[in-house]
Amino acid sequence: MSLRHLLIALGDPLVELQVAPNGLEVDVRDVVIMDPDDPPDVAAGDLALVIGARGRAALPLIRAAGRAKAAAVAVKESSSALDQAAIDAGVALLEVRPEVRWGHLESLAKSVLTTTTDDGEILGDLFALAQTIATLTGGIVSIEDTASRVLAYSRSSDEVDELRRLSILGRQGPEPYLKMLREWGVYNLLRSSEEVVRIDERPELGIRRRIAVGIHAGSQPLGTIWVQEGDQPLSGQAERALLGAARVTAPHLIQQRNQPTSRFRENLLAALLTGRMDAATVAGQIGADPKKPAAVVVFALRGGDADRSEHELRRAEMTGLISVHAAAYRRSALVSESGGRTYVLLPDLAPNAQLLNLTREIVTTARRHLHTSVQAAVGSTVSTLDDAQVSRQEAERVLDAMARDLDAEVATLADVRSQVLVSEILALLQDNPRIRDPRVDALDPELAKSLLVYLDALGDVRAAAERLHVHPNTLRYRLKRIDLDLDDPLVRLIAQLQLRMR
Repeated sequence: MSLRHLLIALGDPLVELQVAPNGLEVDVRDVVIMDPDDPPDVAAGDLALVIGARGRAALPLIRAAGRAKAAAVAVKESSSALDQAAIDAGVALLEVRPEVRWGHLESLAKSVLTTTTDDGEILGDLFALAQTIATLTGGIVSIEDTASRVLAYSRSSDEVDELRRLSILGRQGPEPYLKMLREWGVYNLLRSSEEVVRIDERPELGIRRRIAVGIHAGSQPLGTIWVQEGDQPLSGQAERALLGAARVTAPHLIQQRNQPTSRFRENLLAALLTGRMDAATVAGQIGADPKKPAAVVVFALRGGDADRSEHELRRAEMTGLISVHAAAYRRSALVSESGGRTYVLLPDLAPNAQLLNLTREIVTTARRHLHTSVQAAVGSTVSTLDDAQVSRQEAERVLDAMARDLDAEVATLADVRSQVLVSEILALLQDNPRIRDPRVDALDPELAKSLLVYLDALGDVRAAAERLHVHPNTLRYRLKRIDLDLDDPLVRLIAQLQLRMR
């Protein structure tokens, strides 16, 4: 759609146009992130959100966006220097309000980018539905999820109250008013029934009259539609129209839930875990405290018998399931896929947080729904978000060992430290033939098995023979055939490790 229609849909609460050297009819095709620490990944027609760079630090990114023929660049702090750079680069410049979170803006802008009619009416998305509901009810509409985050809203020339303004900015409304809604049972009613709820005006709080309805899939709450009264009273059919609108909106929210985690949040987690973004910046985007403890949990889907497409579908379903559980545990949780694994960052933890029960619950649920095996490794809870990489590396070590030779569904390093260390030594031996004893590699399967059982039995021939179901003299004969000095403890150690690797 055109930049003009994107700006109309988003409205002044979020962004303000600074310059548009090519006019407002340029096409916007996608929303991308520009990070000063990464190579620019911008294409023609993109709206580029510049995070992590303010003031003159944003100049190279604006020029790079211009060379790529981006439609527009969004920054948090504009200036005459940035305006001139955008004009020289031939790219529109938008200034994002200081209160707006980048992830919130990215999500809303992506929702707007959809098919339009010749006269610019937005079709087929939540913003279009919000606009239609506004037309039918005569009010000002917001569609929210179950966490009260605004997903879409209608355009309006009427005066909006403080609650709507703060909601669109992604911030919480006035606490006295929200407390009253809780005390009146408004939230419980919206979650539990399809009944349209009427909320009276509160002039002392700057809150206008509203009606609201819950959005449901069966008994499952999906969100809420709020309609604020504007300069004129709501239409006589407003409540009936709102009830129908909730039923029409439900499939859209179901589809949105089934989509992968937004790329912005995925990129945030990847940038934090690889050290490309500092903890304070990430914490500011997700509303977490960087000074509080955090932990990383890593999940992997097992069961390689399924074909590739089926495996990928199961992994996407597993990631969605993990996201729901993680968000329920911590609203600021981040979930991302990488290298066939699903990573979960859990910030704002109590110092003695117990994550094993949560992880076991996720694994059990995933196994039941996906009909396949899932393994998970829980990294240690680190003291601050800055140390999230330490937790991730620890969890990866455990999961690597679990994939090689640990028959466990959930584990921590403290649970299986010896197994992890041995597993890592065996992997080293596997990858480096020059540090192996060739005499052990040359043993036939029968002798190799007999020697390993003997070594595991600490040299007790009778115990080893019993495990092998042979006579002790048979085992003694086999051991004599092995060209190794089994009286040497170092020889025994190397042989035992190599045999375990086999």
